[in-house]
Amino acid sequence: MEDKIEVYGARAHNLKNIDVDIPRNKLVVITGLSGSGKSSLAFDTIYAEGQRRYIETFSAYARQFLGGLERPDVDKIEGLSPVIAIEQKTTSKSPRSTVGTITEIYDFLRLLYARVGTAYSFKTGEKMVSYSDEQILQKIKEIYQDQKINVLAPVIRSRKGHYRELFEQIAKQGFLKVRVDGEVRDIEKGMKLDRYKIHDIEVVIDRLKINDKIDQRLATSIKNGMKQGNDIIMVLEEGKTEARYFSRNLMCPTSGISYPVPEPNNFSFNSPKGACPSCNGIGEVFEINTDKVIPNREISIKEGGIEPHGKPKKNWVFKQLESIALHYKFNLKDAIKDIPKEALDVILYGGKASFKVYGEKAKVNRSISYDFEGVATFIENTFNQRESSTSLKRWAKKYMDKKPCPTCEGSRLKKESLNYKIAQKNIAELVDMDVLELQDFFTNLNKAFSKNEWKIAEEIIKEIQTRLQFLVDVGLTYLSLNRGSKTLSGGEAQRIRLATQIGSQLVGVLYILDEPSIGLHQRDNEKLINSLVSLRDVGNSIIVVEHDKDMIERADHVIDIGPFAGKNGGEIISQGTPKQILASKTLTADYLSGAKNIEVPKKRRKGNGKHLHLQGATGNNLKDVSIKIPLGKMIVVTGVSGSGKSTLINETLYPIMNAYYFNGVKEPLPYKKITGLQHLDKVIDINQTPIGRTPRSNPATYTGVFDEIRKLFTMTPEAQIRGYKPGRFSFNVKGGRCETCSGGGLKVIEMNFLPDVYVECETCQGKRFNRETLEIRYKGKSISDVLEMTIDEATDFFDQIPKIYRKLKTIQDVGLGYISLGQQSTTLSGGEAQRIKLATELSKRDTGNTFYILDEPTTGLHFEDIRILMDVLNKLVDKGNSVLIIEHNMDVIKMGDYLFDIGYEGGKNGGQLVAKGTPEKVSKDKQSYTAAFLKKELDL
Repeated sequence: MEDKIEVYGARAHNLKNIDVDIPRNKLVVITGLSGSGKSSLAFDTIYAEGQRRYIETFSAYARQFLGGLERPDVDKIEGLSPVIAIEQKTTSKSPRSTVGTITEIYDFLRLLYARVGTAYSFKTGEKMVSYSDEQILQKIKEIYQDQKINVLAPVIRSRKGHYRELFEQIAKQGFLKVRVDGEVRDIEKGMKLDRYKIHDIEVVIDRLKINDKIDQRLATSIKNGMKQGNDIIMVLEEGKTEARYFSRNLMCPTSGISYPVPEPNNFSFNSPKGACPSCNGIGEVFEINTDKVIPNREISIKEGGIEPHGKPKKNWVFKQLESIALHYKFNLKDAIKDIPKEALDVILYGGKASFKVYGEKAKVNRSISYDFEGVATFIENTFNQRESSTSLKRWAKKYMDKKPCPTCEGSRLKKESLNYKIAQKNIAELVDMDVLELQDFFTNLNKAFSKNEWKIAEEIIKEIQTRLQFLVDVGLTYLSLNRGSKTLSGGEAQRIRLATQIGSQLVGVLYILDEPSIGLHQRDNEKLINSLVSLRDVGNSIIVVEHDKDMIERADHVIDIGPFAGKNGGEIISQGTPKQILASKTLTADYLSGAKNIEVPKKRRKGNGKHLHLQGATGNNLKDVSIKIPLGKMIVVTGVSGSGKSTLINETLYPIMNAYYFNGVKEPLPYKKITGLQHLDKVIDINQTPIGRTPRSNPATYTGVFDEIRKLFTMTPEAQIRGYKPGRFSFNVKGGRCETCSGGGLKVIEMNFLPDVYVECETCQGKRFNRETLEIRYKGKSISDVLEMTIDEATDFFDQIPKIYRKLKTIQDVGLGYISLGQQSTTLSGGEAQRIKLATELSKRDTGNTFYILDEPTTGLHFEDIRILMDVLNKLVDKGNSVLIIEHNMDVIKMGDYLFDIGYEGGKNGGQLVAKGTPEKVSKDKQSYTAAFLKKELDL
């Protein structure tokens, strides 16, 4: 029991009552076809049991808030350590979560700046100073020896008000004079100022001549002044107007502005002490885009030119617009471009006026007034008001653009926090550097500190450097600490969590990882494997669900699950060391040994001779990249992680094409010019975002095949007798569904600080429908039975119904025959979701002139699944379509007709076109990292 985890009778999902021994303190890879049961064993059995046992350690009081976690479907598991799952879906989507906060490096940076940062004035750029009372006394004596001075305490700085109560309060404390706006005055009874003007007020604490006998009196005056002036005093020489500031806090000697004593929270954008007040620490604000409010300036207001208000109705808004039109002498039927600018400003941003108009025939005048809030102002207020409902805010957001905050310029912090520097860099400049730059910055930093400062800083810097090294080790050198966790891919997020776990130095833990090599170039794969090996070597057990050849070959133990997917999988077909696996006669073994492989095409397609030419792309790290994409071919975009592939294709090319063919609103990143769009008739982006975020969404509903199945059920004699319509067979509509679970089949238990748990509905036992609906049968099957069928079974079952059969066949063709029609979309992997989208597009009639974009379609795919997928994509290209794939997998890259390799490195050292051409041509490029691996695949 000490050296292995023993699993007995695992039956989760499609597992066939399996027993398995997993060695502890080893790197174990679970592999097999997609849908064979790898995740069911690793996550739904071993991790689920570990999580359940952890919750059982809580007190009965704490457990009552969590509800009961069901035991996974397994007889018993022995030898289980505490389990940590590092999945792809666990990243925070909060805009406040960044790479720096996830890895805790930002916390150490905040501590470093609070302890040894040098403060500078944001007004004058001078170094801030702070004094003790004794130092202030000596300074005053030194500067003002034999001079007459006033000791002042500033109480009001540049604020409006009459301050009558303040003067009364000062007088009660025994002070006789104040300095108001640079003039010393006696405090008089009932004294007050002009409330609409901005004032500076200082209390005159003492007036004295500086000499050697005055120490005691001066010390008392300094103490009293500090009390009144909130740790700041001013010294004014008699006959002069400019006062000098002294403070116990950090203070600018010229302007007198002071900073509080720094603490880590002053550098946190998640704390009110550090966050920029304009954007609340988000770094971005929403601003009105007037082009969205008035999309077409050629039409009139009467024709609906002001988008949020549509065409005129007899309401208050249009009465106001008519009044504005009378005032500025234009007509609501005039094209918006002809309306005077001042009038348009009032329409957008508001204004009020009273004026007289004369009747057309008789010269009678009548008074008209308007008080209009302004369309843009109303939208802005609706968006910013807390009371606004979610739907109203969503409506307002349609007319707004996200822009960097103008106050903090996207740095998220207050100006005071940004004026603390180490080696002339503030904290925002450090988090904008990529990991490699940051490593360099900290290498020789001891020269920037005094001996005492270095004693404080040394340990903090060691912690930062250690964590940065972990990010380098998992191939994330190109990320900056300021990168939002929302923008990370599944693989990047997973590797960041892995780096954080390595940093935590836990021992005796079982780590379960889900394809950590996703999105990683072959060059960086070795670093990732070494990180896992080092995690194992300190005394942890690692289980990795993975298809990567290098990872399988470096594992201590491999478990191959199969033989096929879905109901035909769920068995352990071989296990042992990588050498022992090679000797078995399984699909995995055949691909590893080379007995089976994905063939390199005998010749590359010539294409249709047309091109799509994108020029001068400069988004993110792209350095004026231009690519001429040949159409009618399979194009593959490659390059190391972070080199700019997604920026070029997903964030520049796709939004341009989407706007051209479908009026998409997403703004593309900067580029100069694009030509050749007329050669295509549509663009389809097939990415890995989920096909639905709730258990109600499933492959049947997403592909639209469920609509056809419901129509079929209404045509059965029994349904027609009862008068059932298609809605009766929908689990989203009242009438036919089970009302206990509202057609979900599951009930949600909210777990507060853990993910929600779904339990089967006790009324319908997960069938989703009520008894009457389930009585309707087609060929002996109820609607619920159909949803439980796998795609393979359903394809045979509906082979006589062309509309249904065609859609199901395309899902089967992309290798998803093993999933069930009603499988919840939340349980599908990114790769499965992507292939369902691909199948949905394939089932539509294509024109042979479509541009398909796929982002790493091999995610979660076994070698055999990749072969099936590539067959499907090749058929698409053979029909004349163009397919562009962003990919790291060599089996896909070698099959491309034309490659674009982006590099040379990731991050700031990337963003250039390194090589282009056929795989054979690119493999000869000496500067391309992809070339070396490609050469090996092509046997050149």
